[in-house]
Amino acid sequence: MIAFLRFVFVTSAALLSLVAATLFFTIITANGITNFHLVQTVLLLVCCGWLAWGFMTASFGMVSAANSRRRPLRAEHRPRGITAILVPVYNEDARSVYARIAAMAEGLRGIGRLDHFHFYVLSDSTKPESVAAEERGYRILLKELRLAGRIYYRNRKQNTGRKAGNIADFVTNHGGAYPYMLVLDADSLMAPETIVEMVARMDDQEDLALLQSQPLIINRRTIFGRALQFSAAIFSPVFSRGLAALQGREGPFWGHNAMIRTRVFAAHCGLPGLSGKPPFGGHILSHDYVEAALLARAGYAVRVDPDLPGSFEEAPANVIEYAKRDRRWCQGNLQHGRLLNVGGLKRWNRVQLMAGIMAYLASPIWLMFLIVSLIAPIVAPEPNYFPADSLFPVFPKPETQKALGLLFGIFVLLLLPKTVITFTSAFSRRRHAFGGTFCVIASATAELILTSLLAPITMMMQSKAIGEILIGADSGWPATDREDQGLSLKTAFSASWWMVAAGAAVLYAAYAYAPEVLLWTLPIAVPLLIAPLLISFTSHPGVGDLVRRIGLFRTPFEIDPHPVIVAADGWRERLGDIEHPNAPKKALIDAASDGNAHPVAGSSDVPKSR
Repeated sequence: MIAFLRFVFVTSAALLSLVAATLFFTIITANGITNFHLVQTVLLLVCCGWLAWGFMTASFGMVSAANSRRRPLRAEHRPRGITAILVPVYNEDARSVYARIAAMAEGLRGIGRLDHFHFYVLSDSTKPESVAAEERGYRILLKELRLAGRIYYRNRKQNTGRKAGNIADFVTNHGGAYPYMLVLDADSLMAPETIVEMVARMDDQEDLALLQSQPLIINRRTIFGRALQFSAAIFSPVFSRGLAALQGREGPFWGHNAMIRTRVFAAHCGLPGLSGKPPFGGHILSHDYVEAALLARAGYAVRVDPDLPGSFEEAPANVIEYAKRDRRWCQGNLQHGRLLNVGGLKRWNRVQLMAGIMAYLASPIWLMFLIVSLIAPIVAPEPNYFPADSLFPVFPKPETQKALGLLFGIFVLLLLPKTVITFTSAFSRRRHAFGGTFCVIASATAELILTSLLAPITMMMQSKAIGEILIGADSGWPATDREDQGLSLKTAFSASWWMVAAGAAVLYAAYAYAPEVLLWTLPIAVPLLIAPLLISFTSHPGVGDLVRRIGLFRTPFEIDPHPVIVAADGWRERLGDIEHPNAPKKALIDAASDGNAHPVAGSSDVPKSR
């Protein structure tokens, strides 16, 4: 059955893109064929193929959502062993990290399951102030929540292998003590009932090696962050159901908010370094999809369950921070090109790796299409109305109907899934979670406008990233700043001045040499011209707060926040109120005097691999 679904999916996407490319070729070659026409058609074929891929994913997701039911959470499930909850950190805001850990620990204690979980704060931080803050937060939680024997902290002096190496270090030294490990990110937060349910599902299926939840974005204030947050809440579950419908036993791994069978991971997911230097060599940056493929190759099931609620994360609050993180992902995904021919991988895993590569190649391909489409009319020869082989004048053939049909078809691929999801949500019980019918429609419309304005900026940033990688520039591993701090116009301009220049060049070229396409260049060129304004405006929390007050981009987690979100917010304030100079020492002394002195990871009391 799964093979048939995949065949329908791939065939449908291919046919949709082929029809669009054929129609486009017919339109542009109505009065003759040039080399530019052939290049344009090939580029459009690839671009439409990617659009059709997303369209079919959403279509499968909508069908799956209509025929599925959410399974109840089994908070009363008694796990067979102790699960390690891993929180890798790298120069992060320690107070926020420990606030989330405190909320999860408190929640697990509240449902009587804390004894079945150990927390590990796996630090790769390199800044002394970050390490000091992490150690302070660790000791404070020991005292405040009496977590001796249930929370461990260690800082690696050499962050070899980055996050993948960080997890591998835990698996090597302590993994044997735990049947499962819940891998989080520094910004991850999960409901205690969800954590226990994930353990239950692992217990239910002995060959399930990895269970991925659908993390949704929370706690954003800026317009950019709130738009991401709304889009993730209303659209992402549907797309995830599309992935789930096609996954079989070869589901995805997104690197965090996932439960993993530790021994299986240890046996099959050792990642060798790639030959050569970065960006294409060295450590594998986007390790998650590779690890999922290796687990599937070993015969184990990898699954994403979109029906799991209570899985959250945060996200970059502005375009620049988002692009910085995206740059790292781009390099990691392009590395996957060297892994496509690895022996034994399942066919669908190879497709997933290729789709990850295409997610970034689509931007420069689209950019090349736009450039070629601008150059083509500039270099096109003057029309010859009196060819030598005809006694009568030959006039250009208008292809208006076909052109409008093609334009309509592309808009369908782009907009139909989101439109259907929006109106389905707006006129169902789901609307109450987003503030009502009007809020759903208004927010989706605003998200579409904002996405359209930022699309050329994203295209340029991803194209720049591809160019840097091709000339050998390594992204490194910069820490992600998730704080809602506004960007000044100067900062935004310094990051996007080259986009302003590109937008001005496109407008000038169209106006001077191809005025007939000037109107079509405006949706691309104008956002590039005002890129600094867009980047700065969408980064300010005050503007985001105003948008929130008028009801735009509201999500269920704002209207009716999960208790674990409320608890994390409360703990962040509580930790901030503790006097930092004295609290760590006092907390440690109090813990020791109570007989609960907690060992630093690496001491003899820390669970070791068996």
